[in-house]
Amino acid sequence: MNEYTIAVVDDDPNIRHLVEAYLNKENYRTVGLATAEEAWELWMSSPPDLWVLDIMLPGMDGYELCRRIRGDAEVPIIMISARDDEVDKILGLELGGDDYLVKPFSPRELVARVKRQLRRWYKLHAGHEPAAAALSPSFVEVGALRVYLEERRAFWSGAELDLTFKEYALLQVLAEHPNRAYTREELLVLVWGDDYFGSDRAVDHLIKRLRKKAEPLPIESVWGHGYRLRADGGKQP
Repeated sequence: MNEYTIAVVDDDPNIRHLVEAYLNKENYRTVGLATAEEAWELWMSSPPDLWVLDIMLPGMDGYELCRRIRGDAEVPIIMISARDDEVDKILGLELGGDDYLVKPFSPRELVARVKRQLRRWYKLHAGHEPAAAALSPSFVEVGALRVYLEERRAFWSGAELDLTFKEYALLQVLAEHPNRAYTREELLVLVWGDDYFGSDRAVDHLIKRLRKKAEPLPIESVWGHGYRLRADGGKQP
């Protein structure tokens, strides 16, 4: 049996059972849930390794559940919906979804995306670093920002920031190369991995979260390009 457990949240039992059957065939453990309330109880008691989450649910919808889960951790979330509007996709990704699949979809495609998300996500989460990292300094300091590389901790004006895995990864990239303007595509590869194929709006959402947690962290938008961390790091004269 595969070591990963996948929660499938959909109020349509036919879809839920079909998805579970295909995932079980690939030796994943699955938990089927019909409501977001049940899913939240699972998250609090025995969190899965990945979520397949329908947006349109009775009671609490998938958007709200995604927002709550993402407030706690960076576990992979694949959102599914019968709605193909771009606004729905963007909202799902901005709330923290890692992928978005429109119904009706091929169960085989969903399984492929599950595999890709798990491979990408837990490779990043394992914290594999290139050999040259051992030669890096123990921390980098940019103005009022200090990032401890080995400990994976960041401080803003002396106060430690409560960062998720991806928030820290993005901040480290920017802090190690202040004033360098990164494209969204570069940041997607550096933070999400080179096999991520979701929207680059995920970068915008992560930047927004960082700015809220460390005001006034000087991450500047570079028009038509991407983002950079100003070299003064917000240090007061």
